[in-house]
Amino acid sequence: MRPLTVIVAGPDPARFHAALSLAAAAAALDRPVRLFLQAEAVALLRAPIAAPGDAAYAKAGMPVLAALLEEAQALGVAVTACQSGLALAEMTAAALPPEVDTGGLIEALAGHPEIAVF
Repeated sequence: MRPLTVIVAGPDPARFHAALSLAAAAAALDRPVRLFLQAEAVALLRAPIAAPGDAAYAKAGMPVLAALLEEAQALGVAVTACQSGLALAEMTAAALPPEVDTGGLIEALAGHPEIAVF
């Protein structure tokens, strides 16, 4: 299958949840997937990872944001945080969740011909 890059372009937790859902579903179908958090979206990775809608997702039997990130990674989704976004969020790479790399947009797009933006 063709590789997929999913870009989270803003700090909206609901859009991040949707992006993670798409990435996890594609990975479950054995598709190579890379998820890139651009600029302000990097703040979504600040511990503790949570979203205002987590209680509703949990009540509906759906994964909350932090669990969905872990599930996507377990399925093989490669997660990258924008280096400039780290500076915007006043974070360091050490503050990122396990297995989250840092990089730039050009690197995120290289070799992945299909792109979805959230």
